[in-house]
Amino acid sequence: MDRITDITRRPPDVVMRLSRLGSFHQSRLSFMRVLTRRMAGESWDFTRPIFDIDQTGVGYAVYTARGPARSYSLIAFAHDLPAAKRSDRVIADAWDATFTLFDGVPTQADIDRLAQNVPLQEAGRVSAKELTLSRANRSVRLWSHVVAALAEGRQPDADQINSVGYLMRTTAVYGSGKFGAADRETIADRSELTVPFQAEMLTVYLIRTFVRDLVQHMARVEGGDKAVALDSAIAQRLGIGNSTGLGMAPFIVNHPVLFNNWIIAREEAIARVRRVQVATADELRMFDTLCARVAMSVGEWRSEHPVQVAKLADLHDDLRQIQAYRKTAFDGEFPWNRLWLWAFKSLSEEGQELVASLMLEPYPDLVDGLADCMADTFEKSFRIDGTMTVGDLRVILADVYGWAADIDWAAAEHCARAWYVSAEKLEPRLGERFEEPIAAFEQPLAPARDAVSLIYDLADIADETLVATVLLDHPEHRQAVKRAQLTRVAPYGEIRDNTISAAVMPIDMLRAKLSFFGAIHFDPRSDRWVRICMYKGAPYPEDLSPETSDLWVYPTGCA
Repeated sequence: MDRITDITRRPPDVVMRLSRLGSFHQSRLSFMRVLTRRMAGESWDFTRPIFDIDQTGVGYAVYTARGPARSYSLIAFAHDLPAAKRSDRVIADAWDATFTLFDGVPTQADIDRLAQNVPLQEAGRVSAKELTLSRANRSVRLWSHVVAALAEGRQPDADQINSVGYLMRTTAVYGSGKFGAADRETIADRSELTVPFQAEMLTVYLIRTFVRDLVQHMARVEGGDKAVALDSAIAQRLGIGNSTGLGMAPFIVNHPVLFNNWIIAREEAIARVRRVQVATADELRMFDTLCARVAMSVGEWRSEHPVQVAKLADLHDDLRQIQAYRKTAFDGEFPWNRLWLWAFKSLSEEGQELVASLMLEPYPDLVDGLADCMADTFEKSFRIDGTMTVGDLRVILADVYGWAADIDWAAAEHCARAWYVSAEKLEPRLGERFEEPIAAFEQPLAPARDAVSLIYDLADIADETLVATVLLDHPEHRQAVKRAQLTRVAPYGEIRDNTISAAVMPIDMLRAKLSFFGAIHFDPRSDRWVRICMYKGAPYPEDLSPETSDLWVYPTGCA
């Protein structure tokens, strides 16, 4: 395949702005799709050895996924939750269902131990044999409708299915050592878990299967012999909802190398496709088909948040422009580069980033291998380079944080917010600096402000001075120096925006991360939390195959 080589990745100054990060869409590199491709390609086997749920919907079930080297089991606990206790808030202490992903196949003793802890979530404890801890609540209206319909021997209403998109939504999927679960380092060398968040994505995939089975069980309880199973096409259109709040937002600030690896893989994939000299008829046809299919998905995307409403209006217009463009301008050389340049000039950021995802789809050979580069094995071993000169450090600071140097960081509008950790829930929070007594508890989540403070303190220090000497006198700048030096290996590790301003939208950070998970239908409920849908359209385990394992995220028609 002939390609030109002077097309490079977009610069961080363009990519790492919050408004753009908050416009990202799922892609071939999203972790859910990486997982389903792997499971299908390796012919994973799925069983349900236990489904012990009683007439009230209370009990437990086990779902085991067997790969070439290891098995993983979702242990699901179903509860009879009073309506008054159902809440998506992190302070909730009871849920419709709770889950853990067990490393291997559990014994009855394992299940008994976990039954005393998993339903308690944060109030309980799990062990290093557990990889994740999760919980979920029903979408009450749709759940009741589906149970009633199936119990009466009919299928649920397609419009209601499409308007909600899920029967349950998770409010947390914890991993990486929380509450006693296995640390990431203990499983990171497993080939099936090397790509980030694979254990969490497997948890949600199996939860979706459990939810389908549970709703059918409750319909049989209510309807007896008259009840019918959920039509497979309708079931496939149901994903798992998720409510994600501020707890996730600081992640991308606290893990600059990891986030860099996600971004640079995506940017490299885009650059590779832009370098394709000639697109085949099949490649162009795939893009054309997926444009139409994504338009169906966007048509089902609902939100009442004014920011997202405006973005959706732009996206509908962008899709019309894309459809017009692709009818006239795909002839000739380097069609994807021409599409890219046109999109950058003509579309909203939402539309531009959708084009970025869509143009990767015809090129698995160019794109999919980059998923293996998205983990981070470097940052924890990094040490500040004390031998660097102040002159060299100044160059890095100007390049990465120069945009922030002219901001008056003492002005209220530029430092209105402060990130801190809730003492009650040990979760990140964002407060109003001048309205709440939180400044003393502020977390280091304003790297641009801290970098500018470092720049000021370096102003009168000679270029040849060593960084080690500076840090002896100014140890408060260690974090800022470390982050600046990390950008030499992680150029996309820093957000090029103010994360504590009065105008900051934390949902942009949430969406950036969730897009790499593979989430769709982002629905902000405020500027600080968002609902999404996961695995909508995905094949269930019995239907998973190489043919069904990837493009499921694009709907093919109404159920």
